[in-house]
Amino acid sequence: MKKWVISTCILLVGMGIVLYIWLGKEIEQGVEPNANGSADYMIILGAKVKPGGVPSLSLKSRLEVAVQYLTNYPHVKVIVSGGQGPDEDRTEASVMKDYLEQKGIEASRIIIEDQSTSTYENLVFSKELLPKETKKITIVSNDFHLKRAKYLAEALNFEVDVVAAKTPKSVEAKLRIRERAALLKTYIIGY
Repeated sequence: MKKWVISTCILLVGMGIVLYIWLGKEIEQGVEPNANGSADYMIILGAKVKPGGVPSLSLKSRLEVAVQYLTNYPHVKVIVSGGQGPDEDRTEASVMKDYLEQKGIEASRIIIEDQSTSTYENLVFSKELLPKETKKITIVSNDFHLKRAKYLAEALNFEVDVVAAKTPKSVEAKLRIRERAALLKTYIIGY
């Protein structure tokens, strides 16, 4: 009986390691295809906002790459997508809009989606703001997050390309572990 328990534990640990590695490889594939200006709409996925409307490091890195992209492709309109968490004093979308405008992006190019509280809601609620015929979109998020975001967007019948923001080193390990669990959940239940 004891041998059976040990064998089962070894098997489960082995399966866990394989699953962990596989999910890591899946996450790495999220940074392709790289956006090239062919989509008329971009969605920046929200992330934590600190007190006083200060973007977290993750959100700031998303915004920095978005500004560069929007500057290079002036025909692209952008949806800033993110509601207000219980520990946030402003909506993520309002902080993103202010940041973009301060960096020279015209207000007429920015569409606000400020009700979402998850990646899935970011995409569902943003889709409602897009012209009905829109099929192709560009998603901006941190590199670790893009695989799941693309998966969810494709489930909503979008064709997706991406702009990958680097994940801040100070939070990378924690976010990559958490994202593996979120990606597995998404694969199992679909959102």
